[in-house]
Amino acid sequence: MDTADFDPAAFADYLHRHETKGLLRFLTCGSVDDGKSTLIGRLLYDTKLLFEDQLATLQKDSAKHGTVGEDIDFALLVDGLEAEREQGITIDVAYRFFATEKRKFIVADTPGHEQYTRNMATGASNADLAVILIDARKGVLTQTRRHAYIASLLGIRHVILAVNKIDLAGYSRDVFDAIVADFRAFAGELNFETLQPIPLSARFGDNVTERGENLGWYDGPTLLQHLETVEVAKDESARPFRMPVQWVNRPNLDFRGYCGTIASGRIAVGEQVAVAVSGRTSAVKRIVTYDGDRPSAGAGEAVTLVLADETDVSRGDILAAAFARPDVADQFAAHVIWMHDEPLMPGRAYLFKIGTRTVAGSVTEIKHQIDVNTFQHLAAKALPLNGVAQVNLSFREPVAFDPYEAIPGTGSFIVIDRLSNLTVGAGTIDFALRRATNIHWQSIDLTKTMRGEAMGQRPAVVWFTGLSGAGKSTIANLVEKRLFAMGKHTYLLDGDNVRHGLNRDLGFTEADRVENIRRVGETAKLFVDAGVIVLCSFISPFRSERRMARELMEPGEFVEVFVDTPLHVAEKRDPKGLYKKARAGAIKNFTGIDSPYEAPENPEIRLAAGTTSPEELADAVVEHLRSHGYLK
Repeated sequence: MDTADFDPAAFADYLHRHETKGLLRFLTCGSVDDGKSTLIGRLLYDTKLLFEDQLATLQKDSAKHGTVGEDIDFALLVDGLEAEREQGITIDVAYRFFATEKRKFIVADTPGHEQYTRNMATGASNADLAVILIDARKGVLTQTRRHAYIASLLGIRHVILAVNKIDLAGYSRDVFDAIVADFRAFAGELNFETLQPIPLSARFGDNVTERGENLGWYDGPTLLQHLETVEVAKDESARPFRMPVQWVNRPNLDFRGYCGTIASGRIAVGEQVAVAVSGRTSAVKRIVTYDGDRPSAGAGEAVTLVLADETDVSRGDILAAAFARPDVADQFAAHVIWMHDEPLMPGRAYLFKIGTRTVAGSVTEIKHQIDVNTFQHLAAKALPLNGVAQVNLSFREPVAFDPYEAIPGTGSFIVIDRLSNLTVGAGTIDFALRRATNIHWQSIDLTKTMRGEAMGQRPAVVWFTGLSGAGKSTIANLVEKRLFAMGKHTYLLDGDNVRHGLNRDLGFTEADRVENIRRVGETAKLFVDAGVIVLCSFISPFRSERRMARELMEPGEFVEVFVDTPLHVAEKRDPKGLYKKARAGAIKNFTGIDSPYEAPENPEIRLAAGTTSPEELADAVVEHLRSHGYLK
C-alpha cells in the first residue's frame, strides 16, 4: 500500500468499529456424524478467514485423512486431535474465533458421541445460542434430544435447527418439514425463545453463507445471516451485583484488594457491598484494573475491589450489592448432569464447587431421573453416565447463591470426586430447601469429653473393615469383651445386626450400601457424643463411604482397622455359605465376587488375618487403643 494513501483517521475508525462489534458465543451440537465440524470449517472457508498456508495444509490433510473423496474435508480444520482425524469424530471441545463485518463470533464445536456428552455440557455453559445439527437422512435422534435438553437446562434460549446433508435427501422439502415438525413437538417444553430451522449442506455450502440453487423453496435466512442478526443480548447490568472472590491481593501493608470477575450487575466507587454469607457491609473505595483505576465496572470484567473498611473477606466469598443480596443456604433443589462412568450415589460424599468456593456435601435424594426423549420422570436410586436428574443437595456449610435462572454465575456448580479430583458432574440450583430453618443446635452443658473422662476413656469409633468372612465380627467381639473386663463403656454395631432393624429396608446394591454406611456413621457419632467407645464391624467396601464416616467425627475419633484377609482364605472359611451361593449366582452384588472391595490405603491398624489367631489380633487392637490414649 502506498503510504501516501494511508488515512490514519479512517484506520482508527476501522479499529474502533471492529472493537465495538457485538460478540456472539455459540456452539454446534447434535448426534454423531451430523456434520458439526464440517459446518464450522465451511463457515471459516466461505468467510475467507483462512490463510494460504492453512488452505495448503487442509488440502494435504484432506488427501490423507479426508472422507469426501478428492474434495476438501472442512471438518479437519476443527478436528485437530490425531484420534479425531483417524476416527472421523470430535472428542474434545474445539473453540474457533471468526468475525464478519457485522459481528464477532466464538464457536464451540462439541462432540456428538454419547460418552463425550460432558464435553458438550462444557461448551454449552458459556454459549448464547446453539446450532443443533440433524442429519436429514436420520432425523431427530436420542443424542439430538439430549443435547437440546442440556442446552435448555444450561440457559440457552436461542436455537438454530440446522438440517444438514439435505443434498443426500434429494433437497426434499417434505423431509425438512417432517424433521422440523418432529423437533418442534419435542422442544415445546424447553423454553427456547427463538427457533430458526435452516436446511443446508455443509459440504457443498448450500445455505451456509450463500443460498443454494437447489433450495429455491426455502425463503428464510442463511446460517450466517441469522447468526449476524439474531438478538441474544442479556442485560447483565440490570441484574444485582455479584462478584465471587478469586484471590485476596495483599502485596504490602498498605494494600488489600479482592480480585475476581464480576458475574452480574455493575459496581461503582462509593457504592455499598456486602459479604454474602457473613452479611458484613462496606463501601467500595477503589476499582483497580490492569489499565488503572476505574469509576465503575460491569459483568464480565476482571477487577480488584478495595473496600473502605477492614472486612473479613476470603477466597470463595461473594461480594454482592448491599441492598440486593443472594440467598444463603446449605440445602438445595437442583438439576444435575452426571459425567462419570461410576454412577452418582445419594449419600456419597463429593466436593461441590460453586463460583470460587469449594464445599463438601452430598446428594441426599434423587427426586427423579429425566428421560430426555419424553421428559418422563423416572424413579432412580443412582444416576448413570449422561443421566440428568432433579436432586436434593446438602452441603456441610452454608453458601451464598442465586437460582441459576436468575444469575447463572452464582447458581451453577460442578461436582468433584474426593479421591480422584475428577470433575464428575455439573448442575444448576433451582431453589433453597427451607425445611430446616426452624431447627437449631441445642446447647448441652455435658460434653462428650466430660462423659468420656467420667468413664475413664476417650470416646472413639473403632471401624473394622474387610471382606465377608475376614473375621471382623469375631475380632470386634473379642475386643469389646476385653474392654468390658477393663471397666470401659462400649457398644458393638455389627453389619448383620443393624440390617434387622435400623437398615432393614436396604438391600445390597451399591446405592443401598452407601446409605447403609451413612446411617451407621451417624449412629456411631451419637455413641461418641455419649462418651462411648463404639466398635463398628462392616464390610464397608468403598473408600469414599469410610471417609464419609471418618469425617463425621472430630480428628482422632476414628480408628480404621483393616482386617486384611486374602479372598481365598475368606472364601475357604465361608462361615455362612455366602461365597458358595455368590459363585453359583444365587447372590448378586456380593463383595469380592461381583462387587468390588476397595482396601484401605492408610488404616490406623492393619491386621494380617489368616495367619494369626483372633485373640492375638484383638490384643493388638486393645494395645493400640491403650498406647494412643483412648484407655485411661
